[in-house]
Amino acid sequence: QVQVVESGGDLVQPGGSLRLSCEASGRVFNINTMGWYRQVPGKRRELVAELTGGGGTMYADSVKGRFTVARDNTKNRVYLQLQMNGLKPEDTAVYYCKAESVVNVEGARVVHWGQGAQVTVSG
Repeated sequence: QVQVVESGGDLVQPGGSLRLSCEASGRVFNINTMGWYRQVPGKRRELVAELTGGGGTMYADSVKGRFTVARDNTKNRVYLQLQMNGLKPEDTAVYYCKAESVVNVEGARVVHWGQGAQVTVSG
């Protein structure tokens, strides 16, 4: 089993910066893709940034050039950070961390989600 916990959500003024952190623990040795998603009430959860197991990076068009995602692995933990610069009111959302585990040789995956971190951009 994998546990995912986000931290760093806060209230920030437009144009400001914020860093979100995600910690995955438990059976982390088979975690492949990790990413950040966000959701506002009444809308679908959307991709913000993702790092694939092969090292590829994907960003939503709305955050390119402003957000940067980075991953760090230790023996028992996997960390995913999201550095957010130039924040806008439309970035306000609950941000969720996702970790995908590959569970068999056929490549089947299990997705683990954190509880979410609220980011509010207002001033």
